[in-house]
Amino acid sequence: MQRDGSERELAAGQEAAAEQGRVDAGASGEPERTAREEQAKAPTSAPAQPRVAEEGDARVLPRPLPGSSPQPAPARGLWPHGKPRSKGRSCKRSSGRGLDEFPPLRPVTVDSSKARTSLDALKISIRQLKWKEFPLGRRLPCDIYWHGVSFHDSDIFSGQVNKFPGMTEMVRKITLSRAVRIMQNLFPDEYSFYPRSWILPDEFQLFAAQVRMVKDGDPSWKPTFIVKPDGGCQGDGIYLIKDPSDIRLTGTLQRRPAVVQEYICKPLLIDKLKFDIRLYVLLKSLDPLEIYIAKDGLSRFCTEPYQEPTPKNLHHIFMHLTNYSLNIHSRNFVHSDSTSTGSKRTFSSILCRLSSKGVDIKKVWSDIISLVIKTVIALTPELKVFYQSDIPAGRPGPTCFQILGFDILLMKNLKPILLEVNANPSMRIEHEQELSPGVFEYVPSLVDEEVKVAVIRDTLRLMDPLKKKRENHFAGVCMDRKHRFPPVSDRVSSAKLHMLKLSIVRSQQRENPLAGKEGPSSSDVAITSGGNLNPEAHLPSICLKQVFPKYAQQFNYLRLVDRMANLFIRFLGIKGTTKLGPTGFRTFIRNCKLSSSSLSMAAVDILYIDITRRWNSMTLDQRDSGMCLQAFIEAFFYLAQRKFKMLPLHEQVASLIDLCEYHLSLLDEKRLVYGRSGGSGTQEASGTSQEASPAARPAEGQLPPCTGKPSHSKQALS
Repeated sequence: MQRDGSERELAAGQEAAAEQGRVDAGASGEPERTAREEQAKAPTSAPAQPRVAEEGDARVLPRPLPGSSPQPAPARGLWPHGKPRSKGRSCKRSSGRGLDEFPPLRPVTVDSSKARTSLDALKISIRQLKWKEFPLGRRLPCDIYWHGVSFHDSDIFSGQVNKFPGMTEMVRKITLSRAVRIMQNLFPDEYSFYPRSWILPDEFQLFAAQVRMVKDGDPSWKPTFIVKPDGGCQGDGIYLIKDPSDIRLTGTLQRRPAVVQEYICKPLLIDKLKFDIRLYVLLKSLDPLEIYIAKDGLSRFCTEPYQEPTPKNLHHIFMHLTNYSLNIHSRNFVHSDSTSTGSKRTFSSILCRLSSKGVDIKKVWSDIISLVIKTVIALTPELKVFYQSDIPAGRPGPTCFQILGFDILLMKNLKPILLEVNANPSMRIEHEQELSPGVFEYVPSLVDEEVKVAVIRDTLRLMDPLKKKRENHFAGVCMDRKHRFPPVSDRVSSAKLHMLKLSIVRSQQRENPLAGKEGPSSSDVAITSGGNLNPEAHLPSICLKQVFPKYAQQFNYLRLVDRMANLFIRFLGIKGTTKLGPTGFRTFIRNCKLSSSSLSMAAVDILYIDITRRWNSMTLDQRDSGMCLQAFIEAFFYLAQRKFKMLPLHEQVASLIDLCEYHLSLLDEKRLVYGRSGGSGTQEASGTSQEASPAARPAEGQLPPCTGKPSHSKQALS
């Protein structure tokens, strides 16, 4: 583009092209350069920046050069030389000052010293985000701590950590089965996605009796069961049996606890092979509950053609078990750089293949989303108890988030079945390749890298602690540019504006004719001398989709156990504990007015002792004595069934929860009134609180409004 004689006209034309043609002219008023020119010119044109204090120290001002006097910050509405901002043409000559008023924002700091197996994917993600990594830790606090295994890897008092306390314990086979079983008792139809399970050795006699009873009623029933050790991982110790009398099952009872489940005999097959799906789920927040699901996952295939289990093929692990860590040792395992072939593929490639056969992919995704939300709802009550124990309210501590690995199996009728949940899903982006017998090397896996790097990178983007500051910074820069340049319509005619726009576009096309095919052009990425303007413009869209609270209206009726957990935590009394003592349980009964002539306080004490003793004999954690949350839930079910005998269980529980919350709200109101009155007259405060809301108090013999009935719409989740 040729220069006109007047500098004033040039600046006006450039601003016109920026506003009308969506070409960002930059803060300095110069025409925008292409991305290739920016990269070539960056090493020579960018002045050397003085070294600032250690990254992570916010609001560190640059030191003045020796011999120079510090410049006072200009008042709002003034230019750096002290003159007031003016509107109109006279302000264009100051456009060369750019972003002097907006110092660069510091990068987000990430402590990766405990990352372990996810280190490579994490490094790539940090590099793409242009954040600052501390691989050996840091003396000063970091914004984000990335742990590989547990929340307790180190003591953290601020920032964000990628693990929840108690999550590892919650997703163990036995604990997960118990949590889902509670929900199955309340909502059997909603939680049919989890196979029927028995906990060994505690329920071995029950397991054998139920199997014998079903076989007596239906002699043609020939079930298969899968045994999973409680603390096992990567397929370790898993095997199949046809009958409870299997000798291997007897050996399991003597060695370690396990879960035995009904085996899914009719899975969906692709290329005659059984496969499962690993989906990555981000639990962004516990209270309020926020859940995200990755839009793509991994499909792990068996390496032998599938046949329904028989006594002859029960031991064929490469036919029945989809665990990657097992099948990788099969001679039939296929490593592939393609996302749609080999023994590990992307889930999106499976969906494309199913779609080509006429399968309703939206229905499949809707069922999977529903499964994930319901599973997390089953896990969150006890997670809250662990969370308040490790990070009590009012004490310093980090905020938590976590990536979970959901292993899901599709049945032949496309119904998703939950196999297990992993608190520490593998984030390796390479695999072992055997060069010679006993000699292995690590080879990059393009399928793993495509899925896992996106999950970690976009998790960091969602948890970015400086995101709000960066958005405010970006808004300030744009506002400054708006004040610096007057409206285009006041300076340039529409015909001249159109011609100027065409000339700029043609010149860019001559310089870079493939810009539209190769990727986003420089006009799509806002670039400034500081590099702070829209720093995520070069990144793809976020691969994590929010499903809760987006679909909260359809699933909130399931959160009865969550409300019970809130009651349990309220009466714990001592911060940092996870078990309710006898005094706390009596206080719960008294404050919620649950005792009566048929349920004396002596009967309450007996109920507490019986249930607590039984649960303590079943749990491995004997650090604290008292009633755990699951024992409290059993006691709550008992009380609900006594008080509301003619209702289904979920309505009984919901009614009792409403009643407890009502009495506790009256108690809180009474305390509030008593506190305002300065402690004068307990009886007077009590009378005031009882009369303050007569409409809210239920009449004698009536219940508060029950919120246990489903009131959700059955629209598809997509």
